[in-house]
Amino acid sequence: MLQKKEMQKLCYIYILAAGSLWGTIGFYFHYLSDFGLDRFQIMLLRIGIAAVFLGIYILLTNRQLFRIDWRDLWMFAGTGICSLMFFSYCYFTCIELVSVSVAAVLLYTSPMFVMVLSVILFGEKFTVRKAAVVLMTFAGCVLVTGISGGNAIGMEGILIGLASGFGYALYSIFSTYALKKYHSITITFYTFVLAALATLPFSRVNQILPLIQEPKVLLYGLGLGILACLFPYLLYTRGLTGVAASHAAVLATVEPVVATIIGVAWFGDSMTLGKLLGIVFILAGIVVLNTKAEAEHDLQDA
Repeated sequence: MLQKKEMQKLCYIYILAAGSLWGTIGFYFHYLSDFGLDRFQIMLLRIGIAAVFLGIYILLTNRQLFRIDWRDLWMFAGTGICSLMFFSYCYFTCIELVSVSVAAVLLYTSPMFVMVLSVILFGEKFTVRKAAVVLMTFAGCVLVTGISGGNAIGMEGILIGLASGFGYALYSIFSTYALKKYHSITITFYTFVLAALATLPFSRVNQILPLIQEPKVLLYGLGLGILACLFPYLLYTRGLTGVAASHAAVLATVEPVVATIIGVAWFGDSMTLGKLLGIVFILAGIVVLNTKAEAEHDLQDA
């Protein structure tokens, strides 16, 4: 039992680390956009670099990780196309329609979707504590992104933003199925490959190739692909082996906390009382989720 608890704690750390690394996406996106890359090109650069580096790693270490049953391709289409590509497209589109802050809040409706789907598909227990934690972390995201002032938002932006949250949630769901049969590295690799192939037709690759010859573009691209895509997806998928999907989705809400800190420290964004309260709400939700009672439920659910 002690060993299982230690494994679960490690999985919690994996997911928190993944969320923290995802919080750096805005940093790289900001600079790559300044060089003239559009959202599809940045998506392809991010996913493509991650796929290439992970493929090389598998090739050099354990080629058995390439082996899959092609009848299971639906799992990787789920994580790669239905989740990674779909939510990325919806998220960046939502940013264009409304704002970064509103898009971020709508993206983090994902724990609610994960909780409902996990109850229906995996028989996870629905508890008052889980519901309270989801509401607490969502309120924290609202405060962190600073949209609690009541600005009018168009219905199109809301629907696309909610779609990004649903797509984001699907990664936890499809990965839970895939982890019953495949290693987390295999799942992550085929997620990247299918997402990259699906993004390719929309990316105007002929425009990307000259740009990546610029040292700064290549540097930011490598950072986005490795630090903000490859590592966090490996960590998150590995974390799902010991943490229930609904809990993992809540833990990942550390992402907007990190993004806010980067915005304040690097881009000179203001740190308001609302943002501080939002960070406290998110961290408090994660602490509540990690109490002894919930940890025991998690060990049973995962």
